[in-house]
Amino acid sequence: MRPTLFLLLALILFGTGCEALDVRPRAVGREGEIIVVTDSASWNGELGDALRGELSPYIGTLPAPERMFALRRMGIVNRRSLNLLRKQKNVIFAAPLSDSTRESQFMQQILDAEATESVINGGTVAVVGRRDEFAQAQQVYYLIGRDAGAIAQAVRQNAEGIRYNFNTITRQRLQRDMFEKGRQFEMEQRLVDTHSFAVNVQHDYVIAADTTNFVWMRRIVSSDSWRSFFAWYTDDLSPADLDVDWALAVRDRLSTAYVQGNMGGHVEVDLRRPLESDNIDFLGRFGYEIRGLWHMVGYENGRKVEYGMGGPFLLYAFYDEDTGRTYVLDGMVFAPGYEKREFLRQMEVIAHTFRTAEEIAARAEAAE
Repeated sequence: MRPTLFLLLALILFGTGCEALDVRPRAVGREGEIIVVTDSASWNGELGDALRGELSPYIGTLPAPERMFALRRMGIVNRRSLNLLRKQKNVIFAAPLSDSTRESQFMQQILDAEATESVINGGTVAVVGRRDEFAQAQQVYYLIGRDAGAIAQAVRQNAEGIRYNFNTITRQRLQRDMFEKGRQFEMEQRLVDTHSFAVNVQHDYVIAADTTNFVWMRRIVSSDSWRSFFAWYTDDLSPADLDVDWALAVRDRLSTAYVQGNMGGHVEVDLRRPLESDNIDFLGRFGYEIRGLWHMVGYENGRKVEYGMGGPFLLYAFYDEDTGRTYVLDGMVFAPGYEKREFLRQMEVIAHTFRTAEEIAARAEAAE
């Protein structure tokens, strides 16, 4: 759940008039990166520590440490550099107004005199998020305070909401990039006809298994790199029985039966490493999000053995009240030698394109 902002001073920023046609270019930059516009002293002090620690913590459910976002500091050198900063996908402007840096001067230019006085002398702190501020598909945050310590405290109190918004827009941009070319609409219709639900299917995914209530799709990138997404459902589970242990048991049962290695063995959850689970609202449905690691195991002479393969997975288990059906959606990645964060985010994107046949029909009727 997104926390309440420390203080929202929406009126201090530029107006947000609606236009019928947005002719601004799309934001640019690397996905998974946040540009932090602040002076070097703030970046190397308490404020920088708060930004890195709260907005970009290490992800504990990946094989090797990776931060949630890559934070990169950039300063305002001149008008040209400011224009370049305004084009980035994810931007945070953070400047103590009591300083005389270019970043502080920029902040003061977008405030009126009363707001500046309130911040400097009254101790007001503003945490203001703006979508599409200077470019399309862009998330900008203004962190405004009298000194770096006050801003750092606001970051700590609002970190969950800030991370939520950056992750949401990143997923939305990635969805556009993933499916703008070669999307397999026929395969999606097959899912609707056979299973009464669909997810978006990229151009290079193939169906590896399709049974009564289970479908497994794979993307083979190379001989030693692949991504996998499967969906399973049941009409026979009470919502009261839906929990993390049940979802993990379903996952292990399915992966044991279907996700097997060429040289033997099968995939199961690696319980030697920590799991992370959250009770969430998944597209308007009660459910759980579970993140962890999988590994390939087998049995020789009655003893469990490791086959040296593994990677991260992301699982959603949720109850659809309209149909009375419980779903398990699972995405996993095998990509040795590569960072896994953005690959796993692709699994998150696919899962969030989920819709039932009833929803598809309702949207089609509403569009007529």
